[in-house]
Amino acid sequence: MDANQLRQLSRQLVRQLGMLDNHCGQLAITPVQAHALIELWQAPCTVNQMAAKLRVDKSNASRALAVLFNKGMVESRVNPDDKRSQLSALTAHGKETLDALNSQLNHDVSQFLAQMDEDEINQLERSLSRYSKSIHAAEKQHGYTLRSLTALDNTAIATIIRKVSAEYGLTADKGYGVADPTLDDMSQVYAAADSAYWVIEKDQRILGGGGVAPLAGEEKVCELQKMYFLPQLRGKGLARALAVKALKFAREQGYRACYLETTAELGEAIALYESLGFVRINQALGNTGHDACEVRMLKTF
Repeated sequence: MDANQLRQLSRQLVRQLGMLDNHCGQLAITPVQAHALIELWQAPCTVNQMAAKLRVDKSNASRALAVLFNKGMVESRVNPDDKRSQLSALTAHGKETLDALNSQLNHDVSQFLAQMDEDEINQLERSLSRYSKSIHAAEKQHGYTLRSLTALDNTAIATIIRKVSAEYGLTADKGYGVADPTLDDMSQVYAAADSAYWVIEKDQRILGGGGVAPLAGEEKVCELQKMYFLPQLRGKGLARALAVKALKFAREQGYRACYLETTAELGEAIALYESLGFVRINQALGNTGHDACEVRMLKTF
């Protein structure tokens, strides 16, 4: 599925759920007003806070709250934290309206789910959750560029690998990848057609990278290699974006599986790999040239 197909399915879903109508379900409130009621059920908020929660402009949020106020579903009070602003809160009528809306829509959605088997429902939950997280991650990645490694990047990425390795105690004398003799010539290492390495940069500064190459001693198995990221790059979903790019490349090259080795010291990395479908295996595969990584993981295609 490409972006155009996903957009088409999303449009169809929005229409089927009546999100373009002036009424939400059978109640005389719009979808925006319904979402405002839901947020106010969580906690009172200002117009600016409502705009941020609903991801709409301030005027749109203000109109929604004004209509709900006129319908007696919302009341205003002075914000105790800032006397210059007002807090909107649900009235008893607003709570009753929201309860009725939830009851009706839960009934409708239950009928939709009744058309699906349990495994399909579980898959839907996972996919929608992953899609939501991807949208959130993409928003945090503005200004960052994920691109192929060039010879001009060799010094920068080697420095990052050494720095991050030292941060986690993965020193060269312990047999980790930082000891590789080719560390200062990464662009040459990944120059073959069946290999690739990518870096992430911002403001012309390299902040991390990762790659994929054939796993020596294993037919049609590649290895996810040298995934290292500086602290300022973490928590933005960029490691996942790079790993996904590497896995797509691996499939295009005809690999049947992707292998990796890591250490329990890198708990966040392990969680990332597990979220991508890697599973732990007991025995090491191939010949990676490293013997210090006690965690081995594999993802089959």
